[in-house]
Amino acid sequence: MSGAGKTFCARKLAQAGYPVFGCDDRIEERLRPHLDPRGRGVEGVAAWMGWPDSLLYAEREALYFREEIGALNDALARLEARPDEPFVLDTTGSVIYAGDDVLQRLRRRMTIVHLAAAPDDEELLIERYLQNPKPVLWRGAFQPRPGESPRDTVKRCYPVLIAERKSGYKALAHCTIPIRQLRGAALDAAGLLALVEQASVGVLRCPR
Repeated sequence: MSGAGKTFCARKLAQAGYPVFGCDDRIEERLRPHLDPRGRGVEGVAAWMGWPDSLLYAEREALYFREEIGALNDALARLEARPDEPFVLDTTGSVIYAGDDVLQRLRRRMTIVHLAAAPDDEELLIERYLQNPKPVLWRGAFQPRPGESPRDTVKRCYPVLIAERKSGYKALAHCTIPIRQLRGAALDAAGLLALVEQASVGVLRCPR
């Protein structure tokens, strides 16, 4: 999910020399003609999408998703052209909506790691979204009630969105790491890869 630590992990691996493909960055590039030139980064994309109750949200959500599929296909083209080279893909949380063809191509070529939020972590993810919204595909899960503020709707509906995605994440991933294991200040790329290999015991041998 948004805020679970995907980009944190990707940055740790980039610092150790691993090539990283950031889906957020590529989606922003593909959306650039639609974005406010004053807004940059994932925050600029989130500002363009707006709050999930805004009139243009559904239209912009659909456009964002189209460009996300394009970004994933860009990543797959690089991956399939040079299959023996190290490659780290920093996806969005909505990657599980990409369709069987894209997901199975990713799964055949990569070790997919699910950064899993325990129930105690969900409040943290909700607060991160409220304080610093990232682009999120709600896909109809944002359902305001009469008289309810948008923030209260997020607090009520975000756990529903998490629950809806959990089975998809588990089915897609080769291994799972609880996000609480990422909180060690000293965690570096070697420590992160060790967590992946430990989580993968009995599942697969993670590539080095």
